[in-house]
Amino acid sequence: MENEAAKERILFLRETLLRLSREYYVLDAPSVSDYEYDMLYKELERLEAEHPEWADPLSPTCRVGGAVLEKFREVPHAVPLKSLANVFSKEELFAFLDDIRQKVADPAFAVEYKIDGLSVALEYRDGKFVGGATRGNGTVGEDVTENLKTVRSIPLVLTEKVPHLVVRGEVFMPKDVFHSLNRRRELSGEVLFANPRNAAAGSLRQLSSAVCAERKLDILVFNIQSVSGKTFTSHCESLQWLKELGFPVSPTVLLKGNKEIFGEITRRGENRDPLPFDIDGAVIKTDDFAQREELGELPHAPKWAIAYKYPPEEKPTLLREITVQVGRTGVLTPTAELEPVRLAGTTVSRATLHNRDFIREKDIRVGDTVIVRKAGEIIPEVVRVVKEKRPAEAIPFEFPTVCPSCGEPLEQDGDAVAIRCTGALCPAQLARNIIHFASKGAMDIDGLGPAVVEALLGAGIIEGVADLYTFDGQKAAGLEGMGEKSVEKLKAALEDSKSLCLSRLIYALGIRGIGEKNAAALAQHFHTIDALKGASMEELVAVPDIGKVCAESILRYFAAPATVALLSRLKEAGLNMEYRGKKRGTKFTGITFVLTGTLPTMKREEAAALIEEAGGKVSGSVSKKTGFVVAGEAAGSKLTKAQDLGIPVIDEETLLQMLKQK
Repeated sequence: MENEAAKERILFLRETLLRLSREYYVLDAPSVSDYEYDMLYKELERLEAEHPEWADPLSPTCRVGGAVLEKFREVPHAVPLKSLANVFSKEELFAFLDDIRQKVADPAFAVEYKIDGLSVALEYRDGKFVGGATRGNGTVGEDVTENLKTVRSIPLVLTEKVPHLVVRGEVFMPKDVFHSLNRRRELSGEVLFANPRNAAAGSLRQLSSAVCAERKLDILVFNIQSVSGKTFTSHCESLQWLKELGFPVSPTVLLKGNKEIFGEITRRGENRDPLPFDIDGAVIKTDDFAQREELGELPHAPKWAIAYKYPPEEKPTLLREITVQVGRTGVLTPTAELEPVRLAGTTVSRATLHNRDFIREKDIRVGDTVIVRKAGEIIPEVVRVVKEKRPAEAIPFEFPTVCPSCGEPLEQDGDAVAIRCTGALCPAQLARNIIHFASKGAMDIDGLGPAVVEALLGAGIIEGVADLYTFDGQKAAGLEGMGEKSVEKLKAALEDSKSLCLSRLIYALGIRGIGEKNAAALAQHFHTIDALKGASMEELVAVPDIGKVCAESILRYFAAPATVALLSRLKEAGLNMEYRGKKRGTKFTGITFVLTGTLPTMKREEAAALIEEAGGKVSGSVSKKTGFVVAGEAAGSKLTKAQDLGIPVIDEETLLQMLKQK
């Protein structure tokens, strides 16, 4: 490759990898598979080695991927949490092992699982857990101590009073928990997690530790970062000590020969399906600590360890049919019905086709032979069509023009790819709507989970949300798994829900595009459901965080006869229809605030609530339209950007003084 062409390719790869890295580490929403990312990374490494004249210390190959989210306090790592170099073939692995043997005498190697989760550091003082942080960028992470306390396998008190200890582990979501979580999210019309790694990362970064606790995360510890009062000669010895302290440690075997090491890696890959956690490879480490010192480290990775990455398994199969399902929010999702095929340890007979545009772009037809794989080793997806095997009678798939459940017209969701049912009484959306109505962020009706909703609907005891408050308890008690006590508790929870604030009811109604924050803003602005129902477009867009699209959705919802009937019945049942919080002030009307860092006496959520009560708006990013940046300790990039733009920066005390001023 010529110098100029090489330079262009290097610059392109750097830009692409930085974007993909942010998607993976910060947004928890990767747009490509790990394997595709690894191949791009490998190509960049090769080109940079061939063209040292284009070296750049900011290249993705010179640093650990990731960034610190500002919603958590920043925590510097005294000992960096480095990443590992990767190999993808037996030849590359053997070259790595042989190179180590040339540098140190008779090394033994520890082989471990490469768990696909989120790396964290746990700190202990005098044998007690005092804090934990994500890896972040390797040198600075995010303080997730309260969330880590909810991981039951993390010992809060060790079996020894070790003066100071920092260990590294991988937090993951067990596969069965992941599948259960996604089933609940599907019923509630929420976006599904792509794989357990994304789910674990999203859970550990929840601001509410209660939400994290519900996700039932787990951990395996695999390294001592630092320790006082103890010395070890080998990795396996240190793991045994950690196990004695009460840590769940990564299953490790000690091997020497290339053949037995590769055999162990292969065995682990072939038997990964029964594992409770997801893996994407194996880790091979030099066991002896003195030899590790001799081998040394690179700025971003040790020279004494490597990760062997398993390639994604892809197989061809026949596409028998394309079915279309309707979600809670009315979005239609196409699914490929496949000739069953064994893939990554399980039999796959269905795969997601995402949306109408996905089918059109890949020209997927019934009767095609398609290549399927598991995205993130979990969710089956169609990768491509084997067009040379296409039967002559295969015709392009025609997406429905009316809802397959209720027959009402469909509409495209603005500029988005989603196709949505317009039927207000669509049966396919009914169960999901009720489940959403009863969810914690909405009416918080304990005991009204998906199984109970399905049972009540199936028996004809309820036909919609309003029936929840009037259904026959005796009939419900006769259902399998219910009983009189269960029904009594459910009735009590329903009665309690009647007194909740208007904001909860607005969110519970499931108006498209209206989340908990929007619902709170609407309740605070209009004060009654009748005022909201009668609001004009101009009045709606005047509410903070309500744009034109949301306003149109609200107008459509309240104009529907089914909505009028529902609200009438809910009023008759005694549900509160008025706002019971503080009236929204006007002191900060039209002013946008950005909060960053740790405030001295308040949580940022508390400060945000005060600002919003005074009529202001709180944004997550700094722009020219920002009025003030409220900065606390360890303020991050938002503070820097505010200073660059000349935005006024104030502290907590100044904010409180502004709130007191008349």
